[in-house]
Amino acid sequence: MEKYVRLQKIGEGSFGKAVLVKSTEDGRHYVIKEINISRMSDKERQESRREVAVLANMKHPNIVQYKESFEENGSLYIVMDYCEGGDLFKRINAQKGALFQEDQILDWFVQICLALKHVHDRKILHRDIKSQNIFLTKDGTVQLGDFGIARVLNSTVELARTCIGTPYYLSPEICENKPYNNKSDIWALGCVLYELCTLKHAFEAGNMKNLVLKIISGSFPPVSPHYSYDLRSLLSQLFKRNPRDRPSVNSILEKGFIAKRIEKFLSPQLIAEEFCLKTLSKFGPQPLPGKRPASGQGVSSFVPAQKITKPAAKYGVPLTYKKYGDKKLLEKKPPPKHKQAHQIPVKKMNSGEERKKMSEEAAKKRRLEFIEKEKKQKDQIRFLKAEQMKRQEKQRLERINRAREQGWRNVLRAGGSGEVKVGI
Repeated sequence: MEKYVRLQKIGEGSFGKAVLVKSTEDGRHYVIKEINISRMSDKERQESRREVAVLANMKHPNIVQYKESFEENGSLYIVMDYCEGGDLFKRINAQKGALFQEDQILDWFVQICLALKHVHDRKILHRDIKSQNIFLTKDGTVQLGDFGIARVLNSTVELARTCIGTPYYLSPEICENKPYNNKSDIWALGCVLYELCTLKHAFEAGNMKNLVLKIISGSFPPVSPHYSYDLRSLLSQLFKRNPRDRPSVNSILEKGFIAKRIEKFLSPQLIAEEFCLKTLSKFGPQPLPGKRPASGQGVSSFVPAQKITKPAAKYGVPLTYKKYGDKKLLEKKPPPKHKQAHQIPVKKMNSGEERKKMSEEAAKKRRLEFIEKEKKQKDQIRFLKAEQMKRQEKQRLERINRAREQGWRNVLRAGGSGEVKVGI
């Protein structure tokens, strides 16, 4: 701390405080995050040192730049660039109810997304995205900071269960103690975007219980129709209750009204580097296609194989010959058997004949369908007639049986000597 002069305390957290200092070497202002590690457990100390390792690897114009770190008198000191413009939270409060222009919101939002892409591409969760952790430099550039609870993932789909973060920005899966991944950062990103559009939190309540219930329900006051449909639609996508339904930060940056703003904030070289980097292996980023490997590296799997497009190079022999060229090459390769077989010449038809043939085939198909349908109808009629005849025969037999039964009853009543005629 000898080369830094303390100016003022600008923040305080659960494990330490943030102090604005001035360097005696270059005269610039920096922010030093002072973390007391003397009373920490080994696990907590390891997490604090992990923050340093994470920050040291974050080199991006939209991420607060790490300068150095050191341990002294039982404290860990992390030196970061100072953002003179303050944070987005203070900038939002300074509006005093006057809404931001959509262009301003999108310019800030694109830069936040670019920073988050840089983080997520390296399999890291920020886990504390909020307006207080998004800073503005003197020239208005947005920078994402405070990776105090960032977590390096062993794999892209690894899920963390620790419930950490600012309550207003917690996602439903964290509130329900369910597994989450980088889509929880996307929910928090939606909370920041909503805050920029309305100057309010998307989910507010008088106590933690009601706040959690509101977040889990996923219902929030609508954004003013003053903003475009694209912006309002994007916001609703970021607030999907199911993490799988939320877009990734790469998907967000591919949207037309977002993508066209990227070149305002990144150089062509940086755009090529950031958007060609899909995944990172344990050996670091893969080189860009066509890039010559650094000295000391062999030409191995890092260099993509060259695709052979010339037929002569692909098959090993020339496929074209001069009129009076070497005939031996041709004699060595007999033509394939299927080519030796006699082929029946196919008569080419003009478009009129083709249409006529198609029309005839269609008419023939319709005739066959009609005949088949007519046959089915006749079969059905025959079946119905047969059923009707069976019913009639059954009814006739029933009438005879009833008449006979009635006749025997009359005979019995007459004493058995009378003759009874039964009409059928």
